Amino acid sequence: MIPRHQTILFIVLLVASLVMGVVLWQLRDHAHHRMVQGEDTAPTRAPEVAPSEQATLLVANDADGSMITQMHSLPLPADPGARARAVLGKLLDLYAAHDATHPVPGGAASIAQVFLLPVPAVTSSAPASGKQASAPKDQQQTGAELAVVNLTGSFAASHPSGLETETLTVQSICGTLHANLPRVTQIRFLVDGQPRATLAGHADLTRTYLAADTVPVEGTRP
Repeated sequence: MIPRHQTILFIVLLVASLVMGVVLWQLRDHAHHRMVQGEDTAPTRAPEVAPSEQATLLVANDADGSMITQMHSLPLPADPGARARAVLGKLLDLYAAHDATHPVPGGAASIAQVFLLPVPAVTSSAPASGKQASAPKDQQQTGAELAVVNLTGSFAASHPSGLETETLTVQSICGTLHANLPRVTQIRFLVDGQPRATLAGHADLTRTYLAADTVPVEGTRP
């Protein structure tokens, strides 16, 4: 015969096991419900992609030291800084291609950032002769902007050295920026966020470039 205290203990343990089983089942059911609810409220649409637009690229040609205008359909963001980075990325992708007319390695990843800043207004005082001195045309434009192009150190390190090839790269970047963002009238360059004397030993990166000084181009091709 089983002692009375053992029978009571057995009944208590059995009741406790049943209660724990019910609690665990409820917790499992609650967790499953939350998981299903989370799946139902999760977004099902893919992220929106910027619409494609026509971008104007000034592409350098090492054969004759010229630049030619090319039109490309690109997804261009609305934000001007991101837009500038997109068009410059496409330009450098062309230079990184195996059949490039201006071979430069690196591609779009060589553009770290592009910052757009307002160009300060310039007020000129009248000279002693009484004639009114005028500020440079680019600095008189209302809403003119300075683009600061931050290149990567790897791009500068791998860029072919030479005055002509470096100058073509700089001028094609300046011309492409102005063609797609007409308010950009001045361009400065950084490398890894820091000032740098030259691109690859020749082209001056300490100066501010004027979009108006970009080498003129002739012709357009798709």
